[in-house]
Amino acid sequence: MFDQQTITVAVGVLAALSISGLAFALLSPLMDREDKKERISKVAVVDRRAVHARQVRAEDAATRRKNIASKLKQQQALINEKTGKSGSSKATLSVRIKRAGLSWTTRTFWMVSGIYGLSLCAVLLALNAPTFAAIAAGFAGAFGLPNWHVNFKAKRRMKAFLLEYPNALDVIVRGMKAGLPLNDCMVIISREAAEPVRSEFKQIVEQQQMGMQLPEAVAKMYERVPLPEVNFLAIMMAIQGQSGGNLSEPLSNLSKVVRDRRRMKAKIDAMSMEAKSSAAIIACLPVAVTILIYLSTPDYIALLFTEQLGNVLLGGCAVLMLTGTLVMRKMINFDF
Repeated sequence: MFDQQTITVAVGVLAALSISGLAFALLSPLMDREDKKERISKVAVVDRRAVHARQVRAEDAATRRKNIASKLKQQQALINEKTGKSGSSKATLSVRIKRAGLSWTTRTFWMVSGIYGLSLCAVLLALNAPTFAAIAAGFAGAFGLPNWHVNFKAKRRMKAFLLEYPNALDVIVRGMKAGLPLNDCMVIISREAAEPVRSEFKQIVEQQQMGMQLPEAVAKMYERVPLPEVNFLAIMMAIQGQSGGNLSEPLSNLSKVVRDRRRMKAKIDAMSMEAKSSAAIIACLPVAVTILIYLSTPDYIALLFTEQLGNVLLGGCAVLMLTGTLVMRKMINFDF
């Protein structure tokens, strides 16, 4: 049906196709291998670039953290130098009176101390109390009561400051987001905020009007209000004054941190209230028992006050009670 020439051509075509297919089958893995190598090399180049970019970003972040940490240390050292570290144990009498919000002078404080001491001593002598007891009471009245009053007023003022402080920070944040300058936000707080935040920010505004820079004025506020939250604000203002940047976001974060710290402190106080109540009962129980025995059978307990040995025992008991009370106070008070 087909001639010899057609069959020969068909066989040649089929042989050529078979040879081509066999060659393709043999050479295809080599070609794929080359393509894979090329793709792998391209992916490796991309991966190296991504790894290098991540390393560069990590190095930049570490450098920024180191710079910020060094600036924080410098500003903290500067604030400590300006405020004299202003710890409660190293604060001068005038600084303590300012922290309490009192209008006393140092001379007024010593006059009040003398009046307290002399009054207590005179009252006990009028009641025919022993001379050493009257002198001890006068000493306690002269040096104990006024200092306790100043410390009590200062602690209560610090608590009131922390209650209003986050609201003042929120006023600054909202004002700056609305386009108001920072100084105008300070003026608003000095007029509208509750005490003692209003008076503290009013002093900042007045100091700025006298030519003092804002970071230095806030550092002065930390001297009057020695709270970590105020120290954070002073450091923020100092860094922002040097490097610039958006101040609303860190102030918003500071407001949130202050509220969280206050909430945590309230939780700690609530959890430790049972221990405080127990310590108060234990501390008051010996005094209450002594008073009840004296009211019921005074002759039975009078020997402790009339005999020398009784006075020694009372003195020893007072020292032991004071030591136990201070130990309990140290155990139930948590620094935060």
